[in-house]
Amino acid sequence: MKGNPGSQTRGLPIGSRLDCIDNSGAKEVSIIAVPRAGGHHKRLAAAGVGDYLVVSVKKGTPEMRRQVVNAVIVRQRRPFRRPDGTWVQFEDNAAVIVAPNGETKGSDIKGPVAREAAERWPRIAATASQIV
Repeated sequence: MKGNPGSQTRGLPIGSRLDCIDNSGAKEVSIIAVPRAGGHHKRLAAAGVGDYLVVSVKKGTPEMRRQVVNAVIVRQRRPFRRPDGTWVQFEDNAAVIVAPNGETKGSDIKGPVAREAAERWPRIAATASQIV
């Protein structure tokens, strides 16, 4: 196996909309910032599967809307390559709302979760029903 297993294709720049797939009350979130992303002059910071984000809740329950929360990306449409050579691509972009220490806010995650996100965030792996 060649390549760096820790680097993922970053397919979601700032401003992207993601489905929120936990039962925290949020339905759709928008990326505000990507902490620890590094950067480049005049280039929007981007994130990939397993990355920690700061997001704004755009759709959801009245209590959750317009909140600024932390999230982790668990699926992305942009294909990314695994160290064994396989390419992985999901049907949608999805995130899970988490606390700063990695605890999930919801108690249930709907749909599959990428293995990269599950390995990096143990609480997401414990809550997920399906890991791909």
